[in-house]
Amino acid sequence: MSTDDVLAEVGPRLRRLRKDREVTLTALSETTGISVSTLSRLESGLRKPSLELLLPIAQAHQVPLDELVGAPAVGDPRVRSAPLERHGRTFWPLTRQPGGLQAFKILAPARREEPEQRTHEGYEWLYVLSGRLRLVLGEHDVVLEPGEAAEFDTRVPHWFGSTGEGPVECLSLFGPQGERMHVRARPRKA
Repeated sequence: MSTDDVLAEVGPRLRRLRKDREVTLTALSETTGISVSTLSRLESGLRKPSLELLLPIAQAHQVPLDELVGAPAVGDPRVRSAPLERHGRTFWPLTRQPGGLQAFKILAPARREEPEQRTHEGYEWLYVLSGRLRLVLGEHDVVLEPGEAAEFDTRVPHWFGSTGEGPVECLSLFGPQGERMHVRARPRKA
C-alpha cells in the first residue's frame, strides 16, 4: 500500500473512531485544542494528517497512534528455520535475511579432531553457551569456557570445535568484511 493510500484512509478512520465514541467535533476540538474546521477537513480528507494533529487526537481518544494511521500489524518475529549439517556440526540459522550480518547457534559433537584451518572473507564473533570450545586461530590455540567470547577476521586461518571432552554449543555472528561486532565486557573479578 502506498503512502498516499495510507493517508487517504486516515480521515475516514478518524471520523469512525469519533462517531463510535459519540464525541462531537466541538468536544474533540475543546479536548485537543485543534479547531473544529481543521478536524472536519482532516476527517473529510481535505487536510493531510500530521503528527502535530494526530498525536493530540490519539491522546484524546486514548488509542495508540498506530490505530489512527492503520499501521500494518507486525508479523511473527520468531525465526523458524531447519537446522543445517556442515563439517560434522549442526547449525541453526537465527536470522532470516540473506546477506549482511548472520547469526547461528552451533552444536559441535564431542570428538577430538585434527583442526583443518580455513580462510574466507568476513568477520566472526563466537559466544560459548555450554561445553568447551577449542579455537585455533593462526598460531593461537585457545579454549573458551561458557560465557566467553572471541572475535576475529576470517581471513586469518581458523578452526573451532569441541575440545573432545563433550559437546559444545555456541552462538556465531558472521558478517562480510567490515561489519565488525564491537563487544564490551567487564573484566573478570579476581
